[in-house]
Amino acid sequence: MTATILVVDDTPLNLKLLSDLLAARGYRTVPASSGEEALQKLATEAPDLVLLDVMMPGMNGYEVCAAIRADPAHAMLPVVLVTALDPAKERAKGLEAGADDFLTKPVAQAELLARVKSLLRIKQLYDEVQRQRSELAEWNWTLSQRVDDGVKQLERVGRLRRFFSPQLAEAIVNGGAVDPLKSHRCEITVVFLDLRGFTAFTETTDPEEVMAVLADYHAAMGQRILEFEGTLERFTGDGIMVFFNDPVPIPDPAPRAARMALAMQRDVALLAERWRRRGHALELGIGIAQGFATLGGIGFPGRIDYGAIGTVTNLAARLCGEAGGGEILVSQRVWGLIDGIAAAEPAGDLVLKGFARPVAAFRLRGAEGSPP
Repeated sequence: MTATILVVDDTPLNLKLLSDLLAARGYRTVPASSGEEALQKLATEAPDLVLLDVMMPGMNGYEVCAAIRADPAHAMLPVVLVTALDPAKERAKGLEAGADDFLTKPVAQAELLARVKSLLRIKQLYDEVQRQRSELAEWNWTLSQRVDDGVKQLERVGRLRRFFSPQLAEAIVNGGAVDPLKSHRCEITVVFLDLRGFTAFTETTDPEEVMAVLADYHAAMGQRILEFEGTLERFTGDGIMVFFNDPVPIPDPAPRAARMALAMQRDVALLAERWRRRGHALELGIGIAQGFATLGGIGFPGRIDYGAIGTVTNLAARLCGEAGGGEILVSQRVWGLIDGIAAAEPAGDLVLKGFARPVAAFRLRGAEGSPP
């Protein structure tokens, strides 16, 4: 990039000679015949260096130099004073005014070009430092914004993970999923969990102990829900409802639900041993059903939950209610979809509240597959 030099001299011949000499070496020159004109062109031409005569009518070179330095924008603009006076006597004045270098008239061509080249190199280095500093400031601001955005996104993901799998929560925040809170209809597999003996346990146990048992239970069940990518509908004390195939469709909702239920029974069997040592008799009952439901946001402004409404949720809840401790009861439709997942036996036709006819159910007896 061609450097621009502001040449200031009240003598036309000197002004032309200096301008022509610098222009011949490839510099762009801007002439000014007075200090006042120099300051005006300083604002419009943005020079990279000022070659400034000392003795001029009106504002002399020292006054112009001081005015240049008074502007913070020109604090590092190189200024070379040109004088016919004794440089030894004038140097102190020039330095006090803010000059960077001196040339004595008549100006030697080689010396002029060497001083100009040296000072322009320093100016270029300063400009590069300023550019990098500005870039760094912009990067820091951008990084700060990204951190803030990241924190907000993590908070949003954290809230969404209360209901959805981590993969879906990320997709929703990143705009990669249709609004799951919008009401829609879908076929889902529903799993209901409930602890047997929990009511009697709460009536005879201190609240702190009840909360400790629930914390163990919820932690174990929550881990399995995340592992199998289920959607948590709700916790209600010891009752938990989970469903599969919404909001993210999956090819194997029933087998996945069965695998999760079997893993949960194994987990609770281990917990039950510890609870028994503390005097608590608790076991887990599970019901699983599959069918169509209406799903979406349920609640009011300020609190929205994600829920499923339909016969399938009632069926899973009723099967759970019929399941004994350590049992998993599944509907006939689910049993037909989980062949090979677990051994089973007919549990008979159950008369369930809310269902006009008896419902065929099957009792799972153990795992024959492994988690996905």
